[in-house]
Amino acid sequence: MRKIIAFGTLALIVSLPLAAFSACDNGAGARCGYEIEAEYFAEEGRIDGSMKVTVPNRTENVLEEIPFALYPNMFGEGVKTPPVSELFSSACYYGGVSYGGIEIEEVTGGKEWSVGGEDNGVLSVLLSKPLYPDESVALFVRYSLTLPKADHRLGIGENCVNLSYFYPMLPAQGESGFYAYAPAAYGEPFTLDTSDFSVTLTVPAEMKVACGGDAALSEGNGKTVCRYKAENVRDAAFVLGDFKVVSDERANVKIDYYYFADAFPEETLRAACDAVATYAELFGEYAYPRYAFAETDLYFGGMEYGGFATISSALRREERTAVVAHETAHQWWYASVGSDQANCAWQDEGLAEYSVALFFENHPAYGVGYRDFVAASENAYRNYFNVQSQLSGEVDTGMSRPLSGYSGEYEYRILAYDKGVVLFDRLRETMGDRKFFSSLRSYAAKYAGKLASEYDLIGCFSSAEQLVLSFTEGRCVI
Repeated sequence: MRKIIAFGTLALIVSLPLAAFSACDNGAGARCGYEIEAEYFAEEGRIDGSMKVTVPNRTENVLEEIPFALYPNMFGEGVKTPPVSELFSSACYYGGVSYGGIEIEEVTGGKEWSVGGEDNGVLSVLLSKPLYPDESVALFVRYSLTLPKADHRLGIGENCVNLSYFYPMLPAQGESGFYAYAPAAYGEPFTLDTSDFSVTLTVPAEMKVACGGDAALSEGNGKTVCRYKAENVRDAAFVLGDFKVVSDERANVKIDYYYFADAFPEETLRAACDAVATYAELFGEYAYPRYAFAETDLYFGGMEYGGFATISSALRREERTAVVAHETAHQWWYASVGSDQANCAWQDEGLAEYSVALFFENHPAYGVGYRDFVAASENAYRNYFNVQSQLSGEVDTGMSRPLSGYSGEYEYRILAYDKGVVLFDRLRETMGDRKFFSSLRSYAAKYAGKLASEYDLIGCFSSAEQLVLSFTEGRCVI
């Protein structure tokens, strides 16, 4: 996700410390499988859904309970952790604060189930019998989802409907159990393995469906049915609206841009095409046969998904290229190479933002230089550090922290994004281009389709390990 900011919990089964993880292999036989049927009723702002989910036990322990994160319940009235901070509440809720949530109506395939945790954010299913390593279980869930009126990644926007995390989500599995789901008002509080998705989404006929993957559309009886399939992705997301589409192909990837208000759609598409080609050359081939992105209603800059991304219709023309380049970079640093976003956001956000600097370096025609981009991040960090030093006398600039460990969105942006850009720039300067880019390509190839810990990333830059740690532990002086 890329934030545009106008400034210069519950452990599901076990909350595992980051240092305990090595990458988790997502082989084809070990992936979770979702089969979802959902229908959107526009007048009620409601989705009725059912889901069959095949859950493999990829841990080293016997599992007796399966957790699912219920992200939509962050939009409930009176929640402890709302999905947007007070600072951006008015930008998100265009008609005043609006509420939503997900109601679990039935779960079968297990012994019993319950909804609990902070803000009723967890569906726990007690299994009928123990699930041993390398075994799998099929569970069936029926649910109803009320969408908030919000320019958010989930919600009824002013022009479009955003459907992400609209189903109960299985958190990633580590060696000992499931990662924690801890709601946060910024960042992505999810750590997800790759899964295989088959989604049948029914919407009113006047709505067009934007999504990634392999999507087939059919119409009848006043409705449009989208049949979506995607393998080895971490999520499934859709945007509903009145779109036009422009398309191109680059690096053997078909690229589609869905838009409704963009006055320069070909220009925006070209930025995505250039980004795909640049990153494929620098990091390795794009992981999917198609890349799609959509203009939609968002109070922040953009959002990434597997084979799909969204950008805000509120972006100025001069902002769009950087946001498109950032969200496209997430196809390598999130969609392909996963990480623990909830506890180590710099690992994907910092690398995606640094990838934007590389994009501009390789495309000077866009009018932004590599050094200028890095300098802007460095200046933002220094301004933050100087102000915080004056206010408190001592500043914790450690980067490896949970989302709840930031004082707010400003600090999150500075440490996860801007300091991340400076870190990777310093790595490149220290190692030299040949070793630096070789290490990035090694990281992309070795952990494709997997979850990489920050120590896995550091291991790919082993010759500069102390430099990385000085940044992440907050010991370096910039």
